[in-house]
Amino acid sequence: MSRPAKRSLTIRGHRTSVSLEDPFWEAFRVIAAERGQGLNELATEIDAARGTSSGLASAIRVFILEHYRGGD
Repeated sequence: MSRPAKRSLTIRGHRTSVSLEDPFWEAFRVIAAERGQGLNELATEIDAARGTSSGLASAIRVFILEHYRGGD
C-alpha cells in the first residue's frame, strides 16, 4: 500500500488539503468521471454529507468503499 499523497481540493471556495493513498485517489477520479463531475464538486458533496463526526479524507474513503459495494 502506498503512503498517503496530499493534494489540494477547493470546497465551497476554500482550499483544503486531503491525504489519500494513490489507489483511493485513482478510485475517486474514476467515480467523479463516471458521475460527470470534477473532484472538487464530488468532494463538496461528500463534505456536505459527512457532518462533523469524521474528517474529509475518512469520508472520501468511506464514500469510495460504499460506491464499490453498490451503496452509491
